[in-house]
Amino acid sequence: MCLYYEKRCSENACAKTSFTFLRQELPVRLANIMKEIDLLPDNLLRTPSVRLVQSWYMHSFQDILEFKDRDVDDEMLKQDFTDAVIKIRNRHNDVVPTMAQGVVEYKETYGTDPITSQNIQYFLDRFYMSRISIRMLLNQHTLLFGGKVHDNPAHPKQIGSIDPSCHVTDVVKDAYENACNLCSRYYMNSPELVLEEFNVKGPDKPIAVVYVPSHLYHMVFELFKNAMRATMELYEDAMEYPPVHVQIVLGHEDLTVKVSDRGGGVPLRKIDRLFTYTYSTAPRPQMDTKQLYYISQYYCFYCIFDQIV
Repeated sequence: MCLYYEKRCSENACAKTSFTFLRQELPVRLANIMKEIDLLPDNLLRTPSVRLVQSWYMHSFQDILEFKDRDVDDEMLKQDFTDAVIKIRNRHNDVVPTMAQGVVEYKETYGTDPITSQNIQYFLDRFYMSRISIRMLLNQHTLLFGGKVHDNPAHPKQIGSIDPSCHVTDVVKDAYENACNLCSRYYMNSPELVLEEFNVKGPDKPIAVVYVPSHLYHMVFELFKNAMRATMELYEDAMEYPPVHVQIVLGHEDLTVKVSDRGGGVPLRKIDRLFTYTYSTAPRPQMDTKQLYYISQYYCFYCIFDQIV
């Protein structure tokens, strides 16, 4: 649909088509996730962070409903709707860490039991997938019709946030460089990168797929951070550190990006907890009253990123 807008119709016609779709689709998606938030355990729903997230969704739902009966031929419609979409997108910028903080607040106060943990896990899986889809729609409309984004010479074919020819290796290298800089600032050193690329469809051609580069970058960047942290903390003051290996394989149906390290792995007894939102392999910092918010954000990000990637 997003590619169709760019290739098949004029900007004004595309904007109307996008508006018609989003004013019907966004309320449905927002209402569905709001209903699921209402079904959370009462004690979790009462935490300040979850209540804040809930209020964001309610306000966004109300903002979209204001366009329910707007005439598609209204000259101000495109600008008004785009402004509303940008407002909603910005309002939800901190949904991930705020919801994660709510889970941490709940765990600290009430603890967790297997049934509650399973219910929270099920909710957060659906919640974050819903957020990704909603944000994708908001970003695509904003980038195509916001009027403030110019063509990127490095990616001339990119349509909004979608690149019809996303060079996977370039994105992976970019993510590595930024993770490497972050690691070097914290640990004063960083592991090297060993990268292998296999293109089954065209052995002599670089791997390029239709994808959202920012999504790929985010996933790989977080994997690199985890791999580098584990490696640096295991080998501590060694003169040399084992490299992080990456294999990029494009098969006939699937693209696979494998990131592996020699950071010590995860004990078998922790495997069952590894992909739960309330568990992190990162050490938890000590909290004091003044730093409670910022440090909890730090811990929440580790929990979420360990799960999402």
